[in-house]
Amino acid sequence: MYAIGIDIGSTAAKAAVLQDGALAYTVVEPTGFSSVEASERLSARLAEAGFPTDGAASVVSTGYGRVAVPYASKNVTEITCHGRGASFLFGGNGLVIDVGGQDTKVISLVDGKVRKFLMNDKCAAGTGKFLEIMADRMGVSQEEMANLARAGQPTPISSMCTVFAESEVISLIGKGEPRENIANGVIESVCSRVATLAGGMAGQDCYLTGGLCENAYVVERLSSHLSRSVSTCPEARFAGAIGAALS
Repeated sequence: MYAIGIDIGSTAAKAAVLQDGALAYTVVEPTGFSSVEASERLSARLAEAGFPTDGAASVVSTGYGRVAVPYASKNVTEITCHGRGASFLFGGNGLVIDVGGQDTKVISLVDGKVRKFLMNDKCAAGTGKFLEIMADRMGVSQEEMANLARAGQPTPISSMCTVFAESEVISLIGKGEPRENIANGVIESVCSRVATLAGGMAGQDCYLTGGLCENAYVVERLSSHLSRSVSTCPEARFAGAIGAALS
């Protein structure tokens, strides 16, 4: 038998299948306007891969839209699921940093259990949504923005609010500031905010989960801001869904 975890985030909807204690399948869909429709698209993709939701030992949902998964037998909080998923991927001890579309979570794990957590859920600054908005404003993808940032020089983005920061970026573009420098400033702004949030729980190994885990430049800069190595892997994008499947 297999267990399915569904993680409906504000930007991406993810599913993970665990079979015989191993990660057997993952899939991601854009959440779009309707969390219910996103969950149904995931169900269709799972069925195509040979893992129909009605044949699973359990289906557990988590995330921003966890109550919008009609075929889930129960839903579990994001903090719990991200902790379990990170423990599955990296081991039971460490600091889990999840930069999501809507919020950023920092979770302290001890022996596989969540001991403490902090969240930035008051503003989009310091989240994946901030990067998405700034990349759109610059007319590039997030991957292209990271490549530009690597070649740029620091240009401070001082505004704490996403709306004002966007105006700041527009002003810099109007003044002819190189895109490389603006991209550098945007990513530095996010990494600095995330590191400040994580700084209250120092002294542990760090693991990055969520949509930015495949952005090598963000991982590099976050490591620099934290003054310690940040580990990740492609599967870490599905940490929430994996944790749900384990629930």
